[in-house]
Amino acid sequence: MDDGSPASVENPHAGTGSVLLDVGGDVGALVVNMPAHTVGDEVEIHPEGTDLAALRVHDAEHAAGHGHGHGHHHDHVAVVVRPTPGGPRPSLVYPELTQGRYLLCPVGADTAVLTAEISGGTVTEVDWPGLRTPE
Repeated sequence: MDDGSPASVENPHAGTGSVLLDVGGDVGALVVNMPAHTVGDEVEIHPEGTDLAALRVHDAEHAAGHGHGHGHHHDHVAVVVRPTPGGPRPSLVYPELTQGRYLLCPVGADTAVLTAEISGGTVTEVDWPGLRTPE
């Protein structure tokens, strides 16, 4: 319920505008250009080497109440349409990633769809598989 306090006021434009990218040293960022039909989908990112199938088993154990009593969180962002110099485009933005290789997969999937290499101090831009570039 919105009681008007600053903490409860919903920002209807959150996630649709510019994103502050804090890159430098061994920290970079990732922008993934996405197909229009994926708007609203969420995509997880994991360091390369993560056993996604084992991660899903672990998630299922937590859901069944057989967890270890600790919270778990998988970094993920939603596909949103953002303004670009070429016009609005659906994208994923991961603003702060330590350099290295990362796996991207739809939330809950146990197979990576994309692998991205992040370098410190730079913004890496990649296309989601199957993305058709506008003509």
